[in-house]
Amino acid sequence: MKKHLIYLCILTSFLSTAYAQRFGKLLKDTPGAVSYTFRNEFSKDVPGTLDKVKAMGITNIEFSNLFGKTAAELRALLDERGMRCSSLGVSFADLTDKSETVVQNAKTLGAEFVRIGSVPHKGPMDEALAKKTVEDFNRFGQKLKENGLTFCYHNHGFEFEPYGKGTYFDYIVQNTNPDAVFFEMDVVWMHLPGQNPAEMLKKYPKRFKLIHLKDLKIGVPKSTSGSTPNENCVVLGTGQINYPEILKAAKKSSIKYFYIEDENLGAMQQVPQSMAYLKSL
Repeated sequence: MKKHLIYLCILTSFLSTAYAQRFGKLLKDTPGAVSYTFRNEFSKDVPGTLDKVKAMGITNIEFSNLFGKTAAELRALLDERGMRCSSLGVSFADLTDKSETVVQNAKTLGAEFVRIGSVPHKGPMDEALAKKTVEDFNRFGQKLKENGLTFCYHNHGFEFEPYGKGTYFDYIVQNTNPDAVFFEMDVVWMHLPGQNPAEMLKKYPKRFKLIHLKDLKIGVPKSTSGSTPNENCVVLGTGQINYPEILKAAKKSSIKYFYIEDENLGAMQQVPQSMAYLKSL
């Protein structure tokens, strides 16, 4: 009986410690941030901005700009602070024409993922562009997979034009290689075109690996433009996005990294508030 009580006490202590280390009830790990959130600060002072970001409790950053540093220089600054870059955002052109440099930079930074945020287009997506996108993504995915990296595409709104029984986004997901092509959900650029982020996670639970957490000012109308004024980006939990629903769906998906992305020029003040909101859930 005493042994059972001892084991029970040990187990209770272990579970209490493990639970205490969680960031929040719905979000297990502390979220990271997208470098674009602090773009103005990084452009002036990379080391100082890293210090400010770490002071917020954020140690994982998705960089989509090296801010004048080489990948090795940026990696050294991160290592000095116990920080990391888990995902590297690059342009479609760089992944097409400078794939070896992209691979080298990603590996130097220690990134696991390489993502792009759009594809060249003029106007709404059409069938021809969707088919070309599938071909390009399969090529990108295979190239990166062969080099120990994972390709992700970040949705931007225009992919949700109607097509068949769904959208062009559905067509792209369903026709790309599920072993090499994955996606980074941008919650706002999915919500704005009229999609439900939580339902999309349920629909394709194994295809989303990354997610951008941002919120949209109440009253902003639906749009497939993939663009909205910076001031429409508000503190998480104060806008249109249903985060409890999304985070519950995300727990059952394949999402590995959560990044706060705040496009508001007051992001330095807003991000700590967004962190507090996520922790409260």
